[in-house]
Amino acid sequence: MKKVWTKTKVGRMNLPHRLAMAPMTRSRANVDGTPGELAALYYSQRASMGLIISEGTQPSEDGQGYLWSPGIYNEAQIEGWKKVIDAVHEKGAFMYIQLMHAGRMSHPENTPHSRQAVAPSAFAPGVQMFTQKGMQEIPEPRALTIEEINTTVQDFTHAAVAAVKAGADGIEIHGANGYLIQQFFAVNSNKRKDKYGGTIENRARFGLEVANAVAEAIGADRTGFRISPGDLAYMGIFEGEESSDFYRYFVPELAKLDLAYLHVMHIGNEELLKEIREMWPNKLLVNRMGRPLEHIDLDIEAGIADVAPIGAWSIANPDLIERLQAGATLNEADRTTFFGGDSKGYTDYPTMNK
Repeated sequence: MKKVWTKTKVGRMNLPHRLAMAPMTRSRANVDGTPGELAALYYSQRASMGLIISEGTQPSEDGQGYLWSPGIYNEAQIEGWKKVIDAVHEKGAFMYIQLMHAGRMSHPENTPHSRQAVAPSAFAPGVQMFTQKGMQEIPEPRALTIEEINTTVQDFTHAAVAAVKAGADGIEIHGANGYLIQQFFAVNSNKRKDKYGGTIENRARFGLEVANAVAEAIGADRTGFRISPGDLAYMGIFEGEESSDFYRYFVPELAKLDLAYLHVMHIGNEELLKEIREMWPNKLLVNRMGRPLEHIDLDIEAGIADVAPIGAWSIANPDLIERLQAGATLNEADRTTFFGGDSKGYTDYPTMNK
């Protein structure tokens, strides 16, 4: 794992190694969308990860999908995130806030305004979501108008500026995992007949507009973008047989913006991943779901990835970097405490020295 421990520059950040903390929903924010009481401790405990990418954070009321997820669109949320980011910076790490608009992956009972969810088209995902009344079927969303699409681009931009105001080193635009931007990408969730639907170029338009607007507002070198090419029936998303062709168009277009990084949630198309590496000139982050611990360095050693974000291992091991460097055993993640709750499974995992 020699190359993993070499330094690298990503955007404006000089990172101490090639691992990072992946964005992961934890559902522990306050009802008003401010980070929860323990969030500063949780993230700062993991500062040795070098780069921390926050949990998905909604850029507007319409952007909320899950219970107790944080926002970054008003002054109270900015102040809440400032405490978190200050704590992370004090420990010597960098922090990006991931901007996640859930789109149709929402339920009215989970949002502050209790409105119908919005999406490219009025098609429900066909899956259930947790609410305070338990699991419920996600209802049909409302299709965004052109004017509302423009407003949503502005919402992302406003949130990015708010994140920087809170002290974040940058933001990651969530264009993956079945949420709003990927809903525009996918053929089964986007049935529009206007300039945002139909052709590959049209379905890519919204994501590119968001990236361009955010980069102009806060700087391309403080902007990352996440994709998950080939999501198969995940969150009700199906990108279709032309999925690879879509990303062969989208990635080079995104590359024109000179963003800090592209973050690939890798589903398994190895040939496409190699093509993305060739098409993307800046830093590439690759997160492989379910990879064994002994394989976390393979993409870096092979030159496919510049940085490997780590998910569950970094939840369960606040000192993951130190454990890996020492060859120590790792804590196992308690998946029953991933979403919601208190300090259990959040800030109480032991370090090697405890």
